[in-house]
Amino acid sequence: MPLSSVVLFFMAMLLAALLLEPAARLIRLPLSAALVAGGFAGSQWIVSLGIDTGLRWHHFHDLVFFVFLPALIFGSAISMDARLLLRNLLPILLLSLPLLLAATLLSATLLFFGIGHPQGYPWISAQICGALISATDPVAVSELAKRLPVPGRLLTLMEGESLFNDATTVVLFMLLLSAAMTGEAQIELLDAGMVFLRLTLGGLAVGLVFAVVAGLLIRWLDRAVIVSLLTAYGSYLIAETQLQVSGVMACLGCGLLLSHMLRRLKTDQLQQANAWWDQLGWIANSSLFLLSGATITLLMFEQRWLAMLLGIGAAIVTRSMTVWIAGGLASAIPRQQAVSNAYRIMMSVGGLRGAVTLALALSLPLELEGWWTVQSIAYGVVLFSLFVQAPGIEPLFNRLQRKGYM
Repeated sequence: MPLSSVVLFFMAMLLAALLLEPAARLIRLPLSAALVAGGFAGSQWIVSLGIDTGLRWHHFHDLVFFVFLPALIFGSAISMDARLLLRNLLPILLLSLPLLLAATLLSATLLFFGIGHPQGYPWISAQICGALISATDPVAVSELAKRLPVPGRLLTLMEGESLFNDATTVVLFMLLLSAAMTGEAQIELLDAGMVFLRLTLGGLAVGLVFAVVAGLLIRWLDRAVIVSLLTAYGSYLIAETQLQVSGVMACLGCGLLLSHMLRRLKTDQLQQANAWWDQLGWIANSSLFLLSGATITLLMFEQRWLAMLLGIGAAIVTRSMTVWIAGGLASAIPRQQAVSNAYRIMMSVGGLRGAVTLALALSLPLELEGWWTVQSIAYGVVLFSLFVQAPGIEPLFNRLQRKGYM
């Protein structure tokens, strides 16, 4: 596909996203939902004209892992206040590490036995799908905060959990996908745990080193936007392609530490960087939702509707279970601020599936056994989040607020 065609294609996508934004506000629909619907309608129109865009799976894979993911993770990380994050670190880590792994395993079990077709949908594919539908969307949380007076602690819990959850999900997804593509259907738990730790801790270490260097460069050059851009993609690419550790974890660690360092400078450098990454995140999110809408087919709903329903049920059950367990454990520990029932309800319902789930679903290799079932389930869960779950969040919040729980 010629570079000029790629540029024109993305210019058309950005124009479509800009036009859909006021339309979404007018009909009170989440922008992400409007983008998916617009992507689907646009793809059907293009197909009816007999036009081949030239986009293939390998284009999606490279876009997701080397363009979109660094922008999404670093942009969310640099906007976080590390001090507030540390005060609520226990429930966040519970949700994004042990309970995320438990949710993945439970979802995989429900899907594997619910579908009951081990030849076409093996256990490793069920595990990959379980990881996909466990990722929550920090951008959806940020959009919620723009519309509603969300208490600061609840916002920190939801944004922090979504950020760590997404980074952990990507590492787990890559680990499981590698096992599937190399034919290792049975993964030794100890070996997998060691690889997971190496990827995670190695990636975080790379990110922290890049953040320290970036902080020094910003003090010297006074160019936060350019340095942060080089740091985000540099840490990701070096970690992922040269050191064979997690690029996503590198972006996470780098963004959080750089944010803390820029806050201590007491200049407008952080505001400039946040404004830039907010725009870049908008572009990445909009592109992902449009591309996802363009790859939806009616055949998914005709042939995989039961699998989609099973995935939606599994996502609801595991999300509610993990939030209530994490809240209960955190509240039971001395000197740890309790997580109220109202907060747990909002975190359960507000844990929307979005950009990262779609990004990973788009990147699935066609050689993966049952890839279309996995992708269909992921799309079904995200569509449920966008068109059913998201519209109910505001009324739920207002009701809890009226009763004095917020």
